[in-house]
Amino acid sequence: MQSLKSKIILGLMVNRHLFRGKLRKQPFDPSPEGVRKLRELTEKGGKMFGKLPPELEIVPLTIGEMVAEWMKLPGNNVQKAMLYFHGGMYVTGSAESHRQHVVKFVKGSGINALVFNYRLAPENPFPAALNDALAAYRYLLENGFEARNIVFAGDSAGAGLCLATLLAIKDEGIALPAAAAVLSPWTDLARTGESYISNAEKCLSPKGSSENASAFYAGGNDKRNPHISPLYGDLKGLPPLHISAGSNEILRDDSIRFADKAQKAGVEVTLLVGEGMCHCYPAFGNFFRESKLAHAEICDFLKFHANR
Repeated sequence: MQSLKSKIILGLMVNRHLFRGKLRKQPFDPSPEGVRKLRELTEKGGKMFGKLPPELEIVPLTIGEMVAEWMKLPGNNVQKAMLYFHGGMYVTGSAESHRQHVVKFVKGSGINALVFNYRLAPENPFPAALNDALAAYRYLLENGFEARNIVFAGDSAGAGLCLATLLAIKDEGIALPAAAAVLSPWTDLARTGESYISNAEKCLSPKGSSENASAFYAGGNDKRNPHISPLYGDLKGLPPLHISAGSNEILRDDSIRFADKAQKAGVEVTLLVGEGMCHCYPAFGNFFRESKLAHAEICDFLKFHANR
């Protein structure tokens, strides 16, 4: 049964437009000004999810021309690494906006994270983000990290990019990481899942966001290209996966369908669908019972496979 605390918190979030005096949720604004404002809100909003621990060390670096940063905690095994793919519909987000989320997984898993600022759409459509992700992975491999000591993690569009990157790594014959944990992955930019319709009113995402963001990211390419929408790829040979989603989000079916296809391809898959939960709910950490349990499960999964 869903906890009362999660019902209250998520109910307030879904209906936050009412507190602004609006009867309906604000739709996604695809104009350049709308995208700019959304990016500003994303950067500010990330700081609402708690304070960073004082012992956290943030080490900035560049990979080619791409900005990235290490998030490190004392006592973590320096031979292990988590490559984290931040979310934001391929349109917003950064390493900085996701620090409060990522540090929870760094602390819970005992694995330091490299978070990178892949290029964003619509200015930089596919394959810019994928190329940046591959560059970040190669950076780890070229700087002393063995593939078996690397795990991937990501949320939302970043989770979809994480899965697409696994397919690209496999296609290129590069050693795959030990495992990947993805929160509410966007696996189908063609938007064919039933939950895009049935959960439209329940989801936290603004109306029109998936339609516009998918067009921005895909550009002139086929949205069913597996490197854009990993649901359409050959999933055989992927490393162990942990996939989580909320039952009330539009991307619910993206997770369920991908997990089902991966299992049929022989991939070791753990699927967690939180009843009554929202998009990327494990990132809430200790906010309520369901997020606390899901977060702990993901951290245990990453820790197990990094130390296997």
